[in-house]
Amino acid sequence: MAWLPDREIRGPERPTMRDIEPLNRIFSEAFTDRYRRDGMSGVRVPHLNPTIWRYALEDAGDGAMVWRDADAELCGFNILHLSGREGWMGPLAVRPDRQGAGLGKSMIRAGIDWLKARGVRTIGLETMPRTIENIGFYSQLGFLPQHLTVTLVRDLTRRPALHPEVLSTAGPARADRLRACRELTDRLVPGTDFTRELAATADLRIGDTLLLRDPAGELAGFALFHTAPLAAGRPQEELRVLKLVARDAESFERLIGTAEAAALAADVRRISLRCQTAFGPAYLRLVQMGYRAHWTDLRMTLDGYAEPVVPAGAVVWSNWEI
Repeated sequence: MAWLPDREIRGPERPTMRDIEPLNRIFSEAFTDRYRRDGMSGVRVPHLNPTIWRYALEDAGDGAMVWRDADAELCGFNILHLSGREGWMGPLAVRPDRQGAGLGKSMIRAGIDWLKARGVRTIGLETMPRTIENIGFYSQLGFLPQHLTVTLVRDLTRRPALHPEVLSTAGPARADRLRACRELTDRLVPGTDFTRELAATADLRIGDTLLLRDPAGELAGFALFHTAPLAAGRPQEELRVLKLVARDAESFERLIGTAEAAALAADVRRISLRCQTAFGPAYLRLVQMGYRAHWTDLRMTLDGYAEPVVPAGAVVWSNWEI
């Protein structure tokens, strides 16, 4: 049990699926309050799609942490994720009436301790770059500002004559396909492993994984995407690429074309890419292709736990939001 200034608060505990509704309530209230304090009083953050919450909790496993007050009501949460030796936090929030009393710092420290105990190489999170209070808060806990994650979007009008290979159609070969994805990622960023995210996405049917091969039939790249609506009650309106691994620039560009084909095949006319600007050439190429900036998040990593260097020409995007 983490030490807390308020002895009425207990935690961390692992949430269950029954906690999705209170998690959603705190998520909406805390981020709406954050926008209000940033001067955007007209913004109301909607509840997340419950299936997206289920994905986040299943991916996190024991890393999903909640804190409760004396009435056993949720008052804060920190959802921790492990992608092999890559560890990150998100989403995390404190109920507005419990902010300013030290709960947030205790939640972050508990998350850092949990990730360190599992031998991670990277510990990171993403926050809104305009929110200087958040940047200062995380900096006091040892996090350093890094590059941006820019959400790039493009509206699609033409249907490419492509038939993408996806993980969901692998049948008995699924384990082999997952192993190939893991091996490619490990060659580019040793120790990083997106298998759990790929499997959970397929099992929950909220998206799929595109597989790209070279002329010899070897895996040259893959991209994890979701098509399930992010917000509760919204229609399916975009394909969101969350993880992308390409061994070189040519494979990256082919993979983007494959993702666009997958979107149109699902009758989705908009594609959204979570692009880390550390991969400058990939970012510029997407802008040249007609993608436009839609949103930005500041990537921060704990001092001594930065992201590893990726070989020149390769692209490894790892989204740190759900």
